[in-house]
Amino acid sequence: MTDHAQLGPDVRSFLDQLAAYGFPAWGDLDEQSGAAYLGAARAAIGAAASPGPDVAGVVSEDRVIGRDLPVRVYRRPGQAADSPAAVYLHGGGWVLGGLDQNDGWCRWFVQSSGMAMVSVDYRLAPEHPFPVPLDDCYEATRWVIEHAGELGCDPARVAVLGSSAGANLAAAVAIRARDAGLGLACQALVYPVLDSSCSTASYLQYARGYFLERDQMLWYWAQYTPDEASRSSPLAAPALASDLSRLPYTIVLTAECDPLRDEGQEYARRLAGAGVRVEYRCYRGQLHGFVVNRAAFEQADVATAELVALLRAGLDAPR
Repeated sequence: MTDHAQLGPDVRSFLDQLAAYGFPAWGDLDEQSGAAYLGAARAAIGAAASPGPDVAGVVSEDRVIGRDLPVRVYRRPGQAADSPAAVYLHGGGWVLGGLDQNDGWCRWFVQSSGMAMVSVDYRLAPEHPFPVPLDDCYEATRWVIEHAGELGCDPARVAVLGSSAGANLAAAVAIRARDAGLGLACQALVYPVLDSSCSTASYLQYARGYFLERDQMLWYWAQYTPDEASRSSPLAAPALASDLSRLPYTIVLTAECDPLRDEGQEYARRLAGAGVRVEYRCYRGQLHGFVVNRAAFEQADVATAELVALLRAGLDAPR
């Protein structure tokens, strides 16, 4: 039986509302029912998605870069020419989401941080499995660094920031950037997906009944990496990387009641052991997804404010 005693009233209310939607039994999805779910979920998200409310002092511009890759650029009018920037990679299990998904949160982040942000509409699985989404995210990050002057940003102070599956992509972008000699200043990983085995203690403890479920993650992995051999690549599952040295300043945020908690904590520990400067935070009584959901979770603003402070402290530090 699921015990929600450690959860706050806002978190319990969210779970009660979620239960009314009747999501599928993830372990029972086959190719046909999975395709039906994916189509319905995308249609529902598309119908509900819209740009977030206007936030004072934040403007946005939709652009197309590189190989017809859509991005949304957020800035504050009069932004200093040497401002830092964040490349934002949304979550959604590599199969859901787009530019409108966290638009309101992106605007709030830019207003509170004074940073510019470039949100990336990377291609989605299963139509575009690994490494296509990663290729898009890496190219967008490289484009931001190379065009920082055009964006009014400092190319030496660019971070890649991702949530959930987007944090998986951010971690892989950071590894790829290191190996290519691309000057990435920071990676910020918000409840990251890192380990394709889905076998940590937190996966077992929070396997069902806490929003993100173990069977759900197994299904997402099957969409992103239909070739099971690719799950052994550290660019698909960054927890498998043997060398974490020389990676940029790293922020890892996790939620206590999240199957992904332990892999985020372990990745932070390994990074620190490899000589990387790391800031790790775990938020008690919180679920996966809480940081970008300001409407449902009281701790969202607290965690975002801490994320902003950690980013600015790292990016503004003398080099």
